[in-house]
Parts: sequence; C-alpha cells; structure tokens
Amino acid sequence: MFMQNIIFDNLLAFDLHQKARELHVEVDVPRAVFYVKVNDRVESGIYEVVRNMFPDKEKDFVISVDSANVVLIKEMRTVPSPEELHQTAQSVVDTVNGETFLNTLVGVGTVAHTLDELNSCYKEAQIALEVGKVFEEEKYILSYDNLGIGRLIYQLPIKLCELFLQEVFKKGDIASLDDETILTINKFFENDLNVSETSRQLFVHRNTLVYRLEKIYKLTGLDLRKFDQAIVFKVAMMVHKYLASDSMKI
Repeated sequence: MFMQNIIFDNLLAFDLHQKARELHVEVDVPRAVFYVKVNDRVESGIYEVVRNMFPDKEKDFVISVDSANVVLIKEMRTVPSPEELHQTAQSVVDTVNGETFLNTLVGVGTVAHTLDELNSCYKEAQIALEVGKVFEEEKYILSYDNLGIGRLIYQLPIKLCELFLQEVFKKGDIASLDDETILTINKFFENDLNVSETSRQLFVHRNTLVYRLEKIYKLTGLDLRKFDQAIVFKVAMMVHKYLASDSMKI
C-alpha cells in the first residue's frame, strides 16, 4: 500500500519520508519501474505470475492496477544499464506469456534513484506503453528512453495536431490514401527515399513507382523525393495515426 500510494501520488514528500522510516524502507536506492499489461480483461492471473517471479517482498513490490495490468517496482543493487532493464522486461514477457498464454507488453520507465522519483518513473512507464501502442505496434517491450518523435507528438495538444494536418494536407485528406499507396510510402521511407531499391522490393517497374509518387504529390502537394517534404509527410502520418488511435488510456 505504501508503494501504491507513492506511484499514484497519494503522499506528500514529508509523509513519504516519515512513512519510509516507519516501515524501514530505504529511500536512496535505485529502483526500476515496469508497467506490465496483458491484452485481455479476464482474470489473467498476471499478478500471481509476476509476484512469484519476484518473491522478495521487502525489496521488490508488485502492485495490481486491475486484472490486466500490474506494476513491478524492482530494487537494483546498482543503477542498471538499458540492456539490463530490457533483460528484466524480457524475462517478465517470456514468463507471463508462457504461464497465461496472453500477449504481454511491458513499459519501462527511467530508473528512480530515490523514493521521491518513483511517481515520475511510473508515469514514464505508462507513457511508454501508451505511445508504443500507437507508433511501435510490433514491439512488446517499450522504453521511455527510446520513444523518439512519438513522445513529442504524444505531448502535443490535440487541437495543434489537427491544425498541423490541415496545414500539411491542404489539397486532400491523408485518410483518402489507399492501402497500396500507404505501402509504397512506407517502403520508400524504409529505403531512405531510394527509388530504385524501393521499386525492386515492391516488384514494380521504376516508372510505376515514380507514377505513384506523382499521384501522392497531386493529392497532397508534397513531393516525397525531396527530403524536407518527406520529413513533413512522415511526421504528418504519425500525427494522423495518433489522432486516429481510439485507446489513449491503458
């Protein structure tokens, strides 16, 4: 309950330190925060699985948010590297997947050096999952330190995002692009705007790819063969995906 009150921001700093002394909980030791989520709202048993993985109740705390979400606060001997955090998250994913047969996601916050930082690290782990659900759908371990431009977009006001899309797509709506066009665009970006390599991977003639890029230009007014306009289009695609997401909450 003490750790739960900290991460949910239910304690003032003075009360936090006083309670920590009463409970003999060390204040200044590094702790990592992992937000563990399964994609199912049934009774998953996720809490028991994670608790059994980390049985030391004096150093490692497992907090149940609901039947599909738990938070692990793990005490570290030293400040862990990103690789060590990833390894811990990977072990959680493998164990929960293996015992519950449910898809598992883990959000990883930065390391809390004191109890006072736990609430912020918990929020970071939560944000890592929220942003990852939108921009990193293929990943199941999401670190707050590696969210890239998705973190910037997530922090923008919705109205500002909408205005940005209106400004970029004056000639047409990005939603009007068909699946084939979206595939072409993504592959073109993956190949660093290289027409020859993109056409090879798409198994289409170079002229066919050029025709598709011209079609995109006529619709949006952006020439993806030009680096600065390609950047604007890429960001706009991410903003559109963010606005189209129907689950911004865990």
